[in-house]
Amino acid sequence: HLAQAPMEPPAATAVVTDDSAEIWACVQSPQTARQQVAGALKIPVENVTINVTLLGGGFGRKAKPDFAVEAALLAKQAGRPVKVVWRREDDIKHGYYHSVSGQRLSATLDDNNHVTGWYHKTVFPPISSTFNPAANKPSDGELDLGHLDTPFDVPNLQLERGEANAHVRIGWMRSVANVYHAFAKESFVAELAHQTQVDHKDFLLQLIGKDRHVDFAASNAKYGNYGDDLNDYPVDTARLKNVINKVTAMADWDKREQQGRYLGLAAHRSFLSYTAAVIEVKVNSRGEWTIPKAYIAIDAGTVVNPDHVKAQCEGGLIYGISCAIGQITALNGEITQSNFHDYLVARMPQTPVTIDVEIVETEALPGGVGEPPTPPAAPALANALFAATGQRFRNLPIPLNIKTA
Repeated sequence: HLAQAPMEPPAATAVVTDDSAEIWACVQSPQTARQQVAGALKIPVENVTINVTLLGGGFGRKAKPDFAVEAALLAKQAGRPVKVVWRREDDIKHGYYHSVSGQRLSATLDDNNHVTGWYHKTVFPPISSTFNPAANKPSDGELDLGHLDTPFDVPNLQLERGEANAHVRIGWMRSVANVYHAFAKESFVAELAHQTQVDHKDFLLQLIGKDRHVDFAASNAKYGNYGDDLNDYPVDTARLKNVINKVTAMADWDKREQQGRYLGLAAHRSFLSYTAAVIEVKVNSRGEWTIPKAYIAIDAGTVVNPDHVKAQCEGGLIYGISCAIGQITALNGEITQSNFHDYLVARMPQTPVTIDVEIVETEALPGGVGEPPTPPAAPALANALFAATGQRFRNLPIPLNIKTA
């Protein structure tokens, strides 16, 4: 499991009368907060006013307004305004966590090292399990996030989901199920490329295949496409290949061996945008790894504010590195971690010294930029560490000292 770990913990101020409430809170969904506050106070929704403050980081945690409801109930009981501020320990130990997952992949190849069969089974407790204990399979919407939209040109493609019971509260986190789907697929592609002794970039481009719009009508799956029409936002393999070619050119990928550099590659489509990342690592004699440089190329369709897109790419990539090294565990019914001393996020030593961002100009409709840079980070890091050490990381988290792995 993972925690969202926003820098500002949840906080809310509430003023409540007999038939109304006004809330000031760092909520991502004021509509949800309004409904839940009204329900808790048993007053009409139209009598609740939500004032959204600066979030101080949200990452999905603040889509759950439990702290705003808490402030409202306390204000009603106290008969005066109440401000609630969660400590970091409160947030880490009592959050809505990104779920643990298991991913099983296998493939068949012909004599020309072309993939002829691809099997991927994903297993994780769904977000709906928080509200329905009987829910134990990924929902259709969660399968849309990097699973059903697998863009590979393979004649035999089988995608499955399995059962997993939740043991903690599950909630939203930046890029949601794309995080583990991208890690599994892009790590496995790298293993196949190594096994066949084909360059990783070339193998990935070959696996994606010819330029086309993925035809979901020919499969048994109904793909939701983030709620948008596939005619407006098709799964376009040409755009995915383009960001792969762009980011590898930025990183001087083809000259990495003679330059003595250890690079890892990953690419993924999410939230209607296409992102590819290359991470360079160095590993010292003690097994501690650092990232001298990272590269990311994004095709998010029509871009209005390039500086904001660049900032989201930098932040999203670093957030993805945090996803690769962090871990929430439970013991005897209690979350073990409590603060940044035992819940790891990327600090300066794990953060790239420089991040080069390339925004691919296109006339396509605008896509997302807040979440797409996150999924490629963990597999790109894992693939780079394999290039440097020969050690595979099929399980997360990746330790900060790989000699202790």
